[in-house]
Amino acid sequence: MSADQPAADQQAALLADPFGPLRTRGYLLLLVLTALLGVVLSAGAYGFLQAVDHLQNALYSSLPHALGLDSAPVWWPLPLLAVAGLLVALTVRCLPGNGGHQPAEGLKTKGAAPAAELPGILLAAVASLAFGAVVGPEAPLIALGGGIALYAFRLLRPGATAAQQSLVAAAGSFAAISALLGSPLVGAFLLMEASGLGGPMLGIVLVPGLLAAGIGSLVFTGLGTWAGFGVGTLTIPSLPTAGRPDLAQFGYALVIGAAAALLGTGVHRLALRLQPGVNRRRTVWTPVVGLVVAGLAVAYAEGTGKGTSDVLFSGQSALPGLLLSTGSYSVGALVLLIACKSLAYCVSLAAFRGGPIFPALFLGAAGGIALSHLPGLPFVAAAAMGMGAMAVALLRLPMTSVLLATLLLGHDGVTVMPLVIVAVVVCHVASARLNPPRTTATATPATPAPAPA
Repeated sequence: MSADQPAADQQAALLADPFGPLRTRGYLLLLVLTALLGVVLSAGAYGFLQAVDHLQNALYSSLPHALGLDSAPVWWPLPLLAVAGLLVALTVRCLPGNGGHQPAEGLKTKGAAPAAELPGILLAAVASLAFGAVVGPEAPLIALGGGIALYAFRLLRPGATAAQQSLVAAAGSFAAISALLGSPLVGAFLLMEASGLGGPMLGIVLVPGLLAAGIGSLVFTGLGTWAGFGVGTLTIPSLPTAGRPDLAQFGYALVIGAAAALLGTGVHRLALRLQPGVNRRRTVWTPVVGLVVAGLAVAYAEGTGKGTSDVLFSGQSALPGLLLSTGSYSVGALVLLIACKSLAYCVSLAAFRGGPIFPALFLGAAGGIALSHLPGLPFVAAAAMGMGAMAVALLRLPMTSVLLATLLLGHDGVTVMPLVIVAVVVCHVASARLNPPRTTATATPATPAPAPA
């Protein structure tokens, strides 16, 4: 009998009775365990995000005051991002696991990181996010949530099968990412779409994952209320009411989708082109990349009178301010913001560690607002189409991109959803034609790590 025969028999049994595992006692025990892990991991994810936020404030606000400065001077990001580049380079070089997956290669969701790689993933992510690199927190949270859940499960049940380990690791990722994206359902769509999960296994993995994600959202809500930091949400209140889409706006959706495909393809291709050189001499080029990111932020601030934070960081915190104060941004300022943020995003993807989602949303919103100065294009609809199109250009996940763009707008999201869908589909198809298939061949290979089947 071949080594693959047991797996083939298990798959055949699952096809014959897709709901069979749900009736077993072991599956119920797994649900209880994933619920408990959801509490622990969501609390850990909340602590991670709050720690990053406090470090950002300490580095860019408290530290200048402690040094006797009234506020951070415009050149302040230069030394900080050079230090960040050195910290990330040393972490990647000295600790196992390559500091996590490289964000230029997309959003990795398959397989859980071994326990030995988790410290490197955590340190590289904190150094990137807290010091101002243009990456988001979602990829480290997915990796840390899945890896910690798998490690804890192996301690509790050493004899668990590979399928059980994979299920628990997926539930850990669900719990860690759910509240960050504003809804357990968005986190579920993201992980399912990114991993290609489907068929009979969809229901088996989805139930524990949704349970862990729902509990995670409750824990985020409770901790945010108890600690006084508020409840994290992607929805931006007080936006102007979006009117019903008309024919002209559908025409603009085609233009925005095509433009986002060009910009997203350029960012992605250049990041992949820069990545091998950074990998070969990491301790030299990662600090240089940090200086480039800081220099772009300084150039934008000097050219527009705005803050460097528009270019730095993931854009998650700056996005509401951008959408709620569009009148303070001229077309020239928006064009310069898009240029500087795109380049900073590109080089950050090539050198730092984090996720690609929030910088893409910020860029899409800025591009949509810039185009909203054209006749017949309201800025709420334009920003929504831009966010959805840029998200799919970098993520290649159309359903998740539509959900993210519409969730940000609350009630208006339902109104503009047809426009977002058109822009996302146009961008997705155009990006597939412009972009070669993604491959990790350009990366410096890390030490192979065992992962659950």
